[in-house]
Amino acid sequence: MDFDTSTTRRTWSWTARVLSALQLDGPLMAGLGMLALVSMVVLYSASGSSVATVLSQASKFALATVVMLLVAQLPPRMIRLVAPWLYMAGLVLLFVVMFKGDSALGAQRWLDLKVIRFQPSEIMKIAVPLFCAWYVHDRPLPPSLLSIIVLSIAIVLPTALIAKQPDLGTAVLVAAAGGMALLLSGLRKRYIFAAIALIGGAVPVAWKFALHDYQRQRILTFLDPELDPLGSGYHIIQSKIALGSGGTFGKGYLNGTQSQLEFLPERSTDFIFSVIGEEWGLIGLCVVLLLYLFVISRCLYMATNGQDTFSRIIAGSLGLTFAVYVFVNTGMVTGLLPVVGVPLPLISFGGTSMVTLFAGFGILMAVNARRRLVGR
Repeated sequence: MDFDTSTTRRTWSWTARVLSALQLDGPLMAGLGMLALVSMVVLYSASGSSVATVLSQASKFALATVVMLLVAQLPPRMIRLVAPWLYMAGLVLLFVVMFKGDSALGAQRWLDLKVIRFQPSEIMKIAVPLFCAWYVHDRPLPPSLLSIIVLSIAIVLPTALIAKQPDLGTAVLVAAAGGMALLLSGLRKRYIFAAIALIGGAVPVAWKFALHDYQRQRILTFLDPELDPLGSGYHIIQSKIALGSGGTFGKGYLNGTQSQLEFLPERSTDFIFSVIGEEWGLIGLCVVLLLYLFVISRCLYMATNGQDTFSRIIAGSLGLTFAVYVFVNTGMVTGLLPVVGVPLPLISFGGTSMVTLFAGFGILMAVNARRRLVGR
């Protein structure tokens, strides 16, 4: 027994030293690893027992982990210096997509470089909060009206370009990322209330001139899915049936009727949360949400310990944006929000968004590692 205890202690000590040497945060890594495991298990069922899908997702996790590891080695000062250039590069790529991008399913979102095909909009999920944190770093806080105007333009411009593709889901996340950074910079109450009033006044204008017909239909379907139960309302109706039929303990692994019989659309991506609810029930959903809560809490803890304004704002905004990511998807599949095409982070099948998220976690770990070094 003493031998086992001693071996366990040495193993944990060795693991902690390795993580520290690689500038990785152990608790955050554990949370991400648990979500990755959940993703593999659920995807096997959601994909119709496809081993190829699970292996593909595993390879994407491996690539994303390598990216996170590399980003975590960067000094925060270097990340701060790169921030404006990354933002400008992302903005240029969005304009390139507007004129030369690949179209798929009625949306022009992809850029094909022959060697790799990716969505430049994903870059802006990190580039926008990085730019905002960089801009306010050496300026007095709370930000002045001029700073707020500059940052608002920096947020609205890429958001509008992404919404025009159209990709409303990513546009919402990019706007949220920038908005969180701006909020964490210490906005005065009058500016917050003014922003709320401005957004409220912009809603009817956006409804009339900015939204596409299918986007308006999604909002109407959100208000009453029964308006078109076999068309635009089909997704959310089937999602609610899957969630409700799972009950408290679920129907059992691989035994979901809505998912296994393919009544539930996009079950490997946008609506994978419904698969969890049907097969694992309310208990399974709560476990997944607790994992997300742990990751978000750890991110915010790391943000509160940042050494400077840039570190605190970028860490806090990335953590809160991840929370918005989870909220939008879970709200979407439960009928609390309109369907906007946002996957469940780190669990849904996909590559580009996963790499972006892990790069964000790498930034968090780089900031946290610098805090530990300063504290020694």
